[in-house]
Amino acid sequence: MDKLVELVIVFLSVVLVNNFVFTKFLGICPYIGVSSRVEMAFGMGAAVTFVTTLSGVMSWLVNVKILIPIGMPYLKYIVFILVIASMVQLVEMYLRKFFRSLYDAFGIFLPLITTNCVVLGICLFLDLWGYGFLESLVASFGAGLGFTVAICIMAGIRENLRWADMPDCLKGAPITLITAGILTLAFMGFSGMIK
Repeated sequence: MDKLVELVIVFLSVVLVNNFVFTKFLGICPYIGVSSRVEMAFGMGAAVTFVTTLSGVMSWLVNVKILIPIGMPYLKYIVFILVIASMVQLVEMYLRKFFRSLYDAFGIFLPLITTNCVVLGICLFLDLWGYGFLESLVASFGAGLGFTVAICIMAGIRENLRWADMPDCLKGAPITLITAGILTLAFMGFSGMIK
């Protein structure tokens, strides 16, 4: 029972309290660039969640089971990037084959998941936090889900902002950045919940 509670705390911590977008400011480029429509944002979030989960787990396995035992932990950055690139290629091939319209809609943003800071960030933080396998799996999935929550909330707000009456000087990027700041402040309210 204690292990389950610990996993729930790890999950809630990564999704809400330590959301990578709102507290660590990782993944801001796709967060702003792909968050104009909810469908597009959800698709990107799902792809990032898949890549984050697999990359986090694979990076943890390679680091703990191969690099550390052979005394080569200094290669982890290179290995993490190779693992992430491989996972993104899997997602790209899958979307091209089964969801062509979503693949075309993503355009350049799909290959850019490789350089998404959230994906590399979770791999590095798992090493820093010293999590075991289950905690790493839950934290990786939670980080991707936290990114999805952030990008979908922003997309929903941006869709409704099109109909808002606002001064011309705030339209576009200014109101988007103001909204992102207010969302960040709102999520910082969770910081007192879980340490």
